[in-house]
Amino acid sequence: MSLSKQDRKYTYADYLKFPDDERWEIIDGIPYMQSAPTWQHQGISRELMLQFGEYLRDKQCQVFAAPFDLRLPEVEARYNDEDVTNVYQPDLLVICDKSRLKGTGYYGVPSLVIEILSPSTVRIDRLLKFNVYEKAGVKEYWIVEPDTKLVNVFVLQDNSRYGRIELYTENDHVKVSIFPELVIDLSKIFDI
Repeated sequence: MSLSKQDRKYTYADYLKFPDDERWEIIDGIPYMQSAPTWQHQGISRELMLQFGEYLRDKQCQVFAAPFDLRLPEVEARYNDEDVTNVYQPDLLVICDKSRLKGTGYYGVPSLVIEILSPSTVRIDRLLKFNVYEKAGVKEYWIVEPDTKLVNVFVLQDNSRYGRIELYTENDHVKVSIFPELVIDLSKIFDI
C-alpha cells in the first residue's frame, strides 16, 4: 500500500528522488511544489544578492540564492538524510560556517534568510517558515513584499524569539543586524 502525503513524513532522501525539472520544498515532512518566480521577484533577488555579495566579498560568511537546498536539522547529533524533514529553498540566505556546505546546499542554521513573497507563498513564508526559522535560531529573517514595496525584518532576541517587526519602505536603508556596518539600499532593490 502506498502512502499519501497525509500518511507519512517525507525526508531529504525522498526529496532527492523528486523530478529534477520541478521545484519542491519539504516543511515538517510535507512536500510543497513551487511555481516559477516572476521577473520582478528575480530582479529583487538579483539586487539583494549583489548588495550582500559585494559586502561579503573576502569575508568568512557567504550569500547564496535559490535553487539551494537548506536542510534544517531536527536532531543535531543524528544527521541522516532519512531524518531531515525540513528542506527549504530560501530566495537568499547567508551562511557563516562553510563546513556545513554539503552537496546541493547547506545542512544547519543560516545566519540570515530572505524570502521574497509570491502570491502562492504568502502563507508558507509568513507562517510556516517564520515559525520554523524562529525555532531553529535563524538570527535574522526578512520577508520582502514586491507588490507593496515593503521589507519586514525579524531579529532573534536572546536566541529564542523574534522581536518586534521592523518595517521598511522602498526609500529606506536597512542596517543589517548581524553585520552592523552593512546597510542595504532598498531604493535599488525596488527600482527594477
